[in-house]
Amino acid sequence: MEILHKVPVGLGKRSYTINIGRGLLNHAGDLLPFDAKGRLMFVLADENVSEYANTVCASLKARGARACHVLTLPAGEKSKSMAELERVLAWMLDNGVDRQSVLIAIGGGVIGDLGGFAAAIVLRGIPFIQIPTTLLAQVDSSVGGKTGINMPQGKNMVGSFHQPVAVITDLEVLETLPRRELLAGYAEIVKYGLINDPEFFIWLEKDGGKVTALDTAAIARAVATSCRKKAEIVAADETEQGQRALLNLGHTFGHALEAAAGYDGRLLHGEAVAIGMALAFQLSSRLGHCSQDDADRVKKHLSQTGLPVSIGMIQPKLAANDSELLNYMLHDKKAAGGRAVFILARGIGKSYIDKNVDMKDVQQVVLHSMKGAA
Repeated sequence: MEILHKVPVGLGKRSYTINIGRGLLNHAGDLLPFDAKGRLMFVLADENVSEYANTVCASLKARGARACHVLTLPAGEKSKSMAELERVLAWMLDNGVDRQSVLIAIGGGVIGDLGGFAAAIVLRGIPFIQIPTTLLAQVDSSVGGKTGINMPQGKNMVGSFHQPVAVITDLEVLETLPRRELLAGYAEIVKYGLINDPEFFIWLEKDGGKVTALDTAAIARAVATSCRKKAEIVAADETEQGQRALLNLGHTFGHALEAAAGYDGRLLHGEAVAIGMALAFQLSSRLGHCSQDDADRVKKHLSQTGLPVSIGMIQPKLAANDSELLNYMLHDKKAAGGRAVFILARGIGKSYIDKNVDMKDVQQVVLHSMKGAA
C-alpha cells in the first residue's frame, strides 16, 4: 500500500480524510476511521467492478468484521432510481442492518450517490464509505456528501446531504477504465481550474496528456488538487447555500442534456459537463462577461483532449428541441423563483453564480451548439 496524498475535508465532528494512493483496496480495513471488529458491513458495487467487492470484504473480515454482505447493481445512470433504492434498502433490512453497520459504495458516481442516499435514510442514517473506481467519482462525486437519485423530471431531484466517514481512492483501478470513462472524469478535473484556479488550468493545458495517460505523478496531482479544491468549497458551504453552487459549472446545461438523452448511455455525465462548460463560456462571451478568446481556449482544450464540446456532437442526436432543453434547465434543482441558475465566468478561473440570465440568450447559444459538430 502506498498513500500518496491525504486530503482532509474539514466539517467539524463530521470531518473525514480522502486517502489517495496505490494498492489501497487490499488494505481497506486498515483505512477505516474506526474499529471494524463486530460490525456488519454492506458492500454495494457496480457490476463492472464486482471483483473489488471481494477484495474489500477480505480486508474487512481480516480486521474483525462480523459479516460482509455484497450486492451488485447494473452500471449506468438508470440504477439511480427509486426502484433500485428500494432494492438496496430491502437488502440491508433483510440482512439485519443496525446503526453500527457500515455501507461501503464501490464504483462510480451512480453507486456512490445511490449508496450514500440509502445509508442516509436506512434507520435514519448509518455510516458509509466511498471507494470511487472511476476518475469522475474520484475527483468529484465521492467528495462532499451529496447523495441522491434521478427522477423522470430531472437528475438528482431526490436526495440528501450525508457525508461519508472516509474516502478511499485507489489510483490503480483507473488502469482498467475504458478511455471514454477516463476522459469523462478529466472533464471534472478541468472544471476546478475554470472555477477559481487559472494556474491549474494552465498546467492541464501543458500536462493534461500525462494525466489521461495515467502517469503516476500527474494523475496523483490532478486528483489531489481537485479533491482539495472541492473540500475547501464544501467546508465553507456544505449544503450549497452559496459558493458551493460554483461546483456546478457546466451542469445546468449538462443535466438538461442528460435528461433529454434519457440516461441511455449515449452521453456520459462528464461528457455532458464538457459540453456544458463550453456552452457556459460561450454564453459568458455572448453576454460580454468574458472574452471570446477565453471561450475558444476552453473549447480547444476540451476538444483536443477528446471530449465533446457541442450538442451537435451527441450521437445519436437528441430528439429534444431547444425549447425542451430550456425547459429542463428551468426545472433543474438549482432553479429558483422560476428562473434557471447558471454558473458563468468572467474569465478562466473567474466563475460566478448568475441568477438573472435572459433565457433568450441561452436559447441562441443552445441553437448554435445544436447545429455545430464541434
